[in-house]
Amino acid sequence: MIELKNVSKWFRTKQGKKYILKEVSFSIPSNHNIGILGRNGAGKSTIMKMLGQIEFPNIGSIKSDKSFSWPLGIGGGFIANMSGKANVKFVCRLYGKTNREIQEIIEFVEDFSELNHYFEMPIKTYSSGMKARLNFGLSLAFDFDYLLIDETLAVGDARFKKKSKEALLKKIENCNVLLVSHDMGTLKEICDAGIVVNEGKMSYYDDINKAIEEYAEINKKAG
Repeated sequence: MIELKNVSKWFRTKQGKKYILKEVSFSIPSNHNIGILGRNGAGKSTIMKMLGQIEFPNIGSIKSDKSFSWPLGIGGGFIANMSGKANVKFVCRLYGKTNREIQEIIEFVEDFSELNHYFEMPIKTYSSGMKARLNFGLSLAFDFDYLLIDETLAVGDARFKKKSKEALLKKIENCNVLLVSHDMGTLKEICDAGIVVNEGKMSYYDDINKAIEEYAEINKKAG
């Protein structure tokens, strides 16, 4: 379960505080794959990171007894001067992996990411797509209660995207996902519940189709 108590999150702008959430309290049940919907600028990615305890509210608290991945699909957080392999090893050390586990994870990520000789080169030489592939493979190599996925499920050509999607679907047989996406087909395929973010409020729906309907109404009124 993820529990929010009197949560407010804002950013300061020249026009004053821009609220992402304002005084929100409720609980999100466990064992659901949850899609997060909202218009551009509503704060979907920020909320996903808050639920995953990567970012924190200005006021209030978010508590959970679950473990969360870093956001999949984006290449931030790597140390630019270190190689892809060295970054993988560094993350493994942070998570207390044994030498044997580290070697297994390195081999998995190297094979999955298909970076070839770039795996031994500094991250600063990578394209954004290469960073995302490394991040995606690294995330799949760890076990979490929730995977955090922000917009992009995979990058690369059609074959790599297909491979990545198949790997993700297999992974979430044994965990859950918090997914930010504008692709309604993907949300319906992967998620069973939904969160709609709008004007500083967050509404939870135990049926992803109801969340999509609410999101469509918001777009209709705004359009």
